[in-house]
Amino acid sequence: MLQRIGTGLLLSSTSIVIAAFVERKRLALAREYGLVDMPNATIPMSVWWLAPQYVLSAASDVFAMVGLQEFFYDQVPSELKSIGLAMYLSILGVGSLLSSFLVSSIQKLTSRNGQDGWFANNLNRAHLDYFYLLLAGISAAGFAVFVCFNRSYVYRSRIDI
Repeated sequence: MLQRIGTGLLLSSTSIVIAAFVERKRLALAREYGLVDMPNATIPMSVWWLAPQYVLSAASDVFAMVGLQEFFYDQVPSELKSIGLAMYLSILGVGSLLSSFLVSSIQKLTSRNGQDGWFANNLNRAHLDYFYLLLAGISAAGFAVFVCFNRSYVYRSRIDI
C-alpha cells in the first residue's frame, strides 16, 4: 500500500519536472519566432510535447489515490472506517485549498513594482516554468517526508473473525 502511494508521489514529482522543461521549450520557441508579445499567436510546437507529463500525472493519480484508499480502508480500525474514508477525501480538499493559497501568494509576491509576475495574462511573458519547478521542489520534499514516516510505519495486522 505505502509503496503504491510512494510510487504515485515520485511519478507526480517527475511529471511536474517534465512540465517545467516543456514550458521552458515553449517559451524558447516563442522568443525564437518573435511571438512573445503576441499572446494569441500559435507557437510552432506539437501538442504531443504535453503527452509525457499527462501520462505520468495520470499514472501518479492511479498509484497514489488507489494506494491511499486501500491504506485508509485496510489500516483504519473497523469502528472508524467512515472517518478513514473522510480523511482520504479531505486530502483532496486540503490540497485544493493550499494550492489556491500558494498561487495567490506567489502572484502577490512576484507582481510587485508593476511587474507581471509568474502568472501574467500573456503566457509568453509569464513564468509558469518557475512555478512548476517550485511545485516539483515541494513535491520532492513531500516525498522525502513520506519516506521518513514510511520507514517507521508498522502495518496493522488484519484479524478476520
